[in-house]
Amino acid sequence: MVMAVVILLLPVVLIYWWFSRIPEPQVTAVDWQPVVAAAKAESPYAIAVPASVPAGWTVVRARWTKVGQPGLNQQPAVGNTLQLGYLTTDRMYLGLDQRDTDSRGLIREVSKDAVSDGESVIADVPWQRYVSPDGRTRLLVRTGQASTVVVSGDVAYSELETFAATLRDQ
Repeated sequence: MVMAVVILLLPVVLIYWWFSRIPEPQVTAVDWQPVVAAAKAESPYAIAVPASVPAGWTVVRARWTKVGQPGLNQQPAVGNTLQLGYLTTDRMYLGLDQRDTDSRGLIREVSKDAVSDGESVIADVPWQRYVSPDGRTRLLVRTGQASTVVVSGDVAYSELETFAATLRDQ
């Protein structure tokens, strides 16, 4: 009987060993600086970017889409849009999106219909808080005369506020 149990458990142990040795997928870093340079040159508004990317963070998304060009969904962009995505050292994704028109549409796209959740004040500038219907994704939104900036992620508001405080209009 002991031999039968060993014979049955051996494949289970081998399968577990085989699948537990699969490494985590590698993160592909994106060179974001040329994208930001193009956005600065072509944008009718000041581009908001972090003064520096925190150590250990990886930029995994960088995209500049001019109004009318195909966006991520291959539909014409409704506004001049800058999108940057960061993977933190904790492997959490933080998004930075900016557009010069349709602020409600931008919030809807980034958050999947988030609802208002109060306000944060960062460096004497009011940012609106939003939270997704499932309570998972949080956003900070700064709406100015020329553009709307959205910082989003599945993290606490305090982490979003810390990141938003590093943004500088260029």
